[in-house]
Amino acid sequence: MIVKHSRFVVFSPFLNENPNIVKNPFFISVKFRSFCSSRLTQQPKVSFTESNRSPNSLVATRVSRLSRTEAQDVLFDYLHSTRSLSFTDAEHISKNSPQYVEKLLSKINNDKDVTRSLTKFLRYNPINEFEPFLESLGLSPSELSSLLPQHLMYLSDDHVMFNNFHVLYGYGIPRTNIGNMYKEAREIFEYDYGVLALKLQAYENLSLSRITVIKLVSCCPSLLLGSVDSKFVMVLEKLKQLGFKNDWIGGYLSGKVTYNWNRMFDTMDFLDKVGYSEEQLRSLFKTNPALVFEGSGRKVYVLFGQLLKLGLKMNEVYSLFMQNPQILSSKCANNLLQAVGFLVEIGMRMEDIGKMVSTHAELMGLSSLKRPKTVCSELKVGRDGLCQIIKDDPLKLFNLASKTKVQMNQQVVRQNPSKHLEENSIPVGIGIRGKLRRNDKSFEKVPRQRGSITGKV
Repeated sequence: MIVKHSRFVVFSPFLNENPNIVKNPFFISVKFRSFCSSRLTQQPKVSFTESNRSPNSLVATRVSRLSRTEAQDVLFDYLHSTRSLSFTDAEHISKNSPQYVEKLLSKINNDKDVTRSLTKFLRYNPINEFEPFLESLGLSPSELSSLLPQHLMYLSDDHVMFNNFHVLYGYGIPRTNIGNMYKEAREIFEYDYGVLALKLQAYENLSLSRITVIKLVSCCPSLLLGSVDSKFVMVLEKLKQLGFKNDWIGGYLSGKVTYNWNRMFDTMDFLDKVGYSEEQLRSLFKTNPALVFEGSGRKVYVLFGQLLKLGLKMNEVYSLFMQNPQILSSKCANNLLQAVGFLVEIGMRMEDIGKMVSTHAELMGLSSLKRPKTVCSELKVGRDGLCQIIKDDPLKLFNLASKTKVQMNQQVVRQNPSKHLEENSIPVGIGIRGKLRRNDKSFEKVPRQRGSITGKV
């Protein structure tokens, strides 16, 4: 039974019938509704801090907030008392479907008693319960049109779907993740009673914790379609062979990414065939897990394909990966591809780029480069001129275009401006100091000062 209490505190000159009597302008007439139930009544907070807005706009905002709160309460009562949804479901739906609540308010005159008007409206106008339900799962109204079941209005009409929703929620999967699962793999919600629970248990039987399974099926709901994904099992077995525990994979899964387990396994198999030892692979995956998880290993194939396009033979690419295993890390791979793009943009021939990559892959992986336009502007040369400079001395690419070198030069200027030379030739890091020194005598002119080289790339 619901008991309504109305408590009024009358303040404010613009609510008083007598315009000649002026009272505190911050006082507002507020009506609160309370329910005799175990459900806590939420009362809108009223702020008395000063604002640049007019008192009338403040009242309008509060009325809107009060209307929204009362509409949520009415929707809760309708779903829980009239439609017999559980307390938890009714409360979550009513409080997490703001667009639908606004839609309900548009059906009535909310200048009047919202509770009475909306209750009367719902008495004679049953709603499509799937709309607020799906919105409460994190789906946007624009996505609902293609997801709403046809010829159904009540959640009880699709008890199989609603039961599978409760199986997922009871397992520990957040409601917002369930919404994404509904969008990506609706077949999951069509399983007969007990089937979905068995599929979740099947992944736990692979020695995965429940937390890892929750992350897995949230980002890859397709894992619950059909039997256990064989490629996923092969990825687990490969990682286990390299010394990783099964739950290690859970620490690098993102709900914003969909994973291709087939490509991920092929990437690991490819690196194995290239000649990486188990120890090298373990070190590579441990220090650069994004190599496998980011794009499901796509970056390895992109880099490999780019090197083949440059004219390198298959065995040369294998040798390059073996001699420079670090270039497969996310940062080095990005830098290497960026350097190739730089050389292409200034007009260097593919054959020459391939030779440069074969010789200086390590340096190219360590260096983050400026745009060719910036370098040409600084040197006051055209792209053809810059291309010729780098062809004559490939290491000029790192001296002239490295972003890190610029930062280090700035450090030198701040520490001792009088010793800053016009000829900037500070290398990008300690790791490549020796190679640059052997090929650029101007390096000897740079004063070695404490802290002038960070050694970081």
